[in-house]
Amino acid sequence: MIKVIDKKIDINILKEICDAHFKTMVKFVVDIKLKKMGVGGELHSDAEELLINEGSNQEDIWGANLYPYKSADERLEYTSLINIRPGQGNLSMEIENESLRKKIQIMTEQLLLNNNESLA
Repeated sequence: MIKVIDKKIDINILKEICDAHFKTMVKFVVDIKLKKMGVGGELHSDAEELLINEGSNQEDIWGANLYPYKSADERLEYTSLINIRPGQGNLSMEIENESLRKKIQIMTEQLLLNNNESLA
């Protein structure tokens, strides 16, 4: 189950997506230019492909993980195989650019969970 979103989803839908695969975590990819996300699925690359098929450019898409049952300061992990991009200066699975991480954090708060929400 992968949902492409560009506006806030209901917390119950997020719970369904979470329960569909990993129970305590949701994989997602963000198109930082078009301000939309592919949420859910087993692999970041599946959501990446879905966004590309809908018009996103691969260089604008980054993968991360959301742990919605954790506290706000522990719930985001900026790690995915799709983030390994030597041509864009990202040499590891983790997003190294702090500005990019902040953009992803803001989008996550706008579209999935803000700091005062939790699935717990």
